[in-house]
Amino acid sequence: MHGMSTDYTLKELMVIAAARQIRDGELCFVGMRLPLLGFAVAKELHAPGAIGIFENGVIRDWPALAPIFTMSDPPNVSRSLSCEGLLDVMGLLQSGRVNLGFIGGAEVDRFGNLNTHWVVENGHRVRLPGSGGAADISTLAGRCIIIMNHEKRRFPPKVHFITSPGHGDGKDWREKKGLKGGGPSRVITSMGIFSFDSASREMVLSSYHPGITVEEIRKQTGWPLKISADLRETPSPTPQELAAVRKYDPRRVWTS
Repeated sequence: MHGMSTDYTLKELMVIAAARQIRDGELCFVGMRLPLLGFAVAKELHAPGAIGIFENGVIRDWPALAPIFTMSDPPNVSRSLSCEGLLDVMGLLQSGRVNLGFIGGAEVDRFGNLNTHWVVENGHRVRLPGSGGAADISTLAGRCIIIMNHEKRRFPPKVHFITSPGHGDGKDWREKKGLKGGGPSRVITSMGIFSFDSASREMVLSSYHPGITVEEIRKQTGWPLKISADLRETPSPTPQELAAVRKYDPRRVWTS
């Protein structure tokens, strides 16, 4: 992939797209891998007041001091604001204080429902890791950002199982079910970025990544894709954004 001046990978673009969703001063339920890097990039560049919350109870106001592979690695614990327990951080969600949560899954459907429970492969059910805290985040966070690879089998019209509710079957489904959070606001994939129609709550393609066509995205999506009226190309990473990603993933563990 080619940026304005520097080569970059799709994973780096996904991290940067995630970072761009974080606003200054927000309480973010971070999650591992790409969202973790996205939080670090946002803190570095445009959201110095953002606070990161981890499912294990760690709360940080600055990215970990060294690359980490799990949220309990010593650099994530060191110099954190606080090391509470799972119930404490879930309590922040339940009291409506978490602005943004990052989640992913094996499948996402056209209303942003996520499945991490089971799928069918070659006629057999395959068990997946399950929910963790994802159902809580999708239910209670002010808004959610979904990050995942874009393949047709991962984008069915209806997920096999709803682990993390998105907009259900559309429209005012969340209100009817009494879900306090706002639900998914963006889906960042390896091919583009999707938003949700304000009335129908269906996923809408709002930008395609450089080098990827709308036709390719259609082919990898399991339903007739809605396209935004102001569809555009995802802005390429700036040199500052790329430098920040590479600072926090120097060995390209998550972004190669």
